[in-house]
Amino acid sequence: MSKRAVLEVIALDVEDAIAAQAGGADRLELVTDMAADGLTPTVSTVTAIRDAVDISLRVMLRLSDGFGAGDAHDVGRLVGIAEQMREAGAEEFVLGFLDAAGDVDLAAVERVVEALDGCRWTFHRALDHASDRDALRKQLADLPGLDTYLTAGSATGVDEGLPVLRTESSRTGEPGYEQQLLVGGGLRLDHVPDLRASGVAAFHIGGAARPGGWETPVSAAAVGEWRRAVDGVPR
Repeated sequence: MSKRAVLEVIALDVEDAIAAQAGGADRLELVTDMAADGLTPTVSTVTAIRDAVDISLRVMLRLSDGFGAGDAHDVGRLVGIAEQMREAGAEEFVLGFLDAAGDVDLAAVERVVEALDGCRWTFHRALDHASDRDALRKQLADLPGLDTYLTAGSATGVDEGLPVLRTESSRTGEPGYEQQLLVGGGLRLDHVPDLRASGVAAFHIGGAARPGGWETPVSAAAVGEWRRAVDGVPR
């Protein structure tokens, strides 16, 4: 475990961002509206957070609940938002779209990724709702900038997804599996040692960073506990 594991924390605002960095987060996922599982934040929120911290930020590109990109007008809006975020200095992103059959909406993903102009990005937990995970990964394998999959291994969370996560971690380097696995979604501290032993080196937390629930800000102390866990420091 010589290479430090990545700890990514969901941040809704500047207060969250500062606490997450203080606790030892390596990267933030910037969203709004967690009642809809995280939508695109405002440009002003992104720029304020960028000014407040000096760790990496990944900005969510998602306009509505669910994993559909919407119609051509909606995809056009997403492209416009991506361009605005780029102009405001955003350099990393999070996105992922499926069609009604659970296949990757490749046309929508490609349009948005083109607007990112080579920026690094995460394909999020839409993967866990796909009809065929392996096919999706192979379809996206050559898209520019894709370096991470956020996944629980299962639509229901890490408890059910552990076997899939272990298997996919072991396939690193195969076509479609070069990207880093970022594990999140029902992730608990007690999952971490098993995942680290399986080769997982990136972890994503949201509610776990907020012991008081989503109505309360990120706790630097809670993030610090996760930092120690992913670093393998005994509790």
